[in-house]
Amino acid sequence: MTASNAFGSGMVIQQRNLVEQVADFLTQAIISQHYAPGERLSEVQLARDLGVSRAPVREAARLLESRGLLVSQPRRGFFVRALDASELNDVFDLRLCLERHALARLVETYDADKAQALRRQVDLMCEVALQDSESRKIEEDLVFHRMLIAFTGNRRLLKAFDDITHELRLCIALIGKTHADPDSIATSHWLLLDALASGDAERCREAIDYHIGVAQHYVVKGIGES
Repeated sequence: MTASNAFGSGMVIQQRNLVEQVADFLTQAIISQHYAPGERLSEVQLARDLGVSRAPVREAARLLESRGLLVSQPRRGFFVRALDASELNDVFDLRLCLERHALARLVETYDADKAQALRRQVDLMCEVALQDSESRKIEEDLVFHRMLIAFTGNRRLLKAFDDITHELRLCIALIGKTHADPDSIATSHWLLLDALASGDAERCREAIDYHIGVAQHYVVKGIGES
């Protein structure tokens, strides 16, 4: 590799890191409701606030559009995606399919090590629910559910879950806005562990159906009333 090629590669890497940093900032801002659904993002203002040029802001916005957090309109720019009740139902239906299958697989291979790892995560979620930011609560919730799927050993199933993770962040953020007792979101995960520990596949199915169904109800009901 020549010096000029190496320099060029380095610049690409640095630029990509900057785009990811801006994307992470915007993701957290959207999840924390700093930007409301349907709100237009100003490239100029964001670039000024973050101390960067407009190019990484634009690239970050395109990245978040591909992740389902933003939508673009010709000659108007980027807007925070506003999920309607139908879209929310679609996301939750897909999530239920993935996690229902995951628990059906996991209950067959559930052991002490997996149980201990999941218990530690729920303990962390309970701690986070009492004191941390909404974005941290969402991230730890997603870690728990990703662990359930990862423990099945099915990499395709895990990839499918990862593909909807960004939309799930929006959905879970909406639960925080509409749920009467947000802290119960963390403690409700104990019921899933109890079902897995029972070794009963039907009980696991009922537990995950209830767990995701309650979340779906709160989100869709909240959107309908807003």
